[in-house]
Amino acid sequence: MKKTAVEWQHIELSKFLYGKSEFTDSNDILIKAKEMEKAQMIDAWSNGWLNDYQSDEDVKNSAEHYYNETFNTKEK
Repeated sequence: MKKTAVEWQHIELSKFLYGKSEFTDSNDILIKAKEMEKAQMIDAWSNGWLNDYQSDEDVKNSAEHYYNETFNTKEK
């Protein structure tokens, strides 16, 4: 079963505290968790809006735009 970004971050921080993480900086764990969360949100948006009238690419672009507008990030 897939882990949510929050679950992954919790596990990785626990490993970090015991020196068993591949990460050497806890901020890097946060950055990775945010990337995972963004991808999960975009996937959820895309799955909710995908229909016969839009291409996969249109839906992905719409999801990316929604995420960036909602969370005030720069569009890439």
